[in-house]
Amino acid sequence: MTQPPAPSTPLHWKLVIDAGDPHAQADFWAAALGYVVEDNSALIEKLLDAGVVPPEIIVEHHGRRAFRDLIAVRHPDDPFEEGSGTGLGRRLLFQRVPEAKTVKNRLHLDVHAGEGRREAEVARLEQLGASVLRQVQEPGGTWTVMLDPEGNEFCVQ
Repeated sequence: MTQPPAPSTPLHWKLVIDAGDPHAQADFWAAALGYVVEDNSALIEKLLDAGVVPPEIIVEHHGRRAFRDLIAVRHPDDPFEEGSGTGLGRRLLFQRVPEAKTVKNRLHLDVHAGEGRREAEVARLEQLGASVLRQVQEPGGTWTVMLDPEGNEFCVQ
């Protein structure tokens, strides 16, 4: 079987995570990863002024306007669009969904704490609102499986 050709340039992507409270999740993950909560207020002002979006879909978050059902965090060193605040590199987008999480994630983040720092990192993440699900010790390594504030699994290595 022949493989389809690869894209001519690498594809830009983001990881989208369903959430009950996207703003709380964004705050947790920004603090957990050392990321920045995106500031889309300039874009929102333009969209409101043009009548493209209704005011009902906007909330105030950290003293600035944000979309009620969507918010992203981005790596602080990655580029972003000045006019929209949208990250152009590593980012997590949290979108509101009506249903609660009910089963194990099929995709999760691994956080690499660095040699000898896993226990301290787990303690820091617990202070931010995460909880330990279990400790794993296998021939291939040792890590801690944690839950973020909405119950999504992630690992600390």
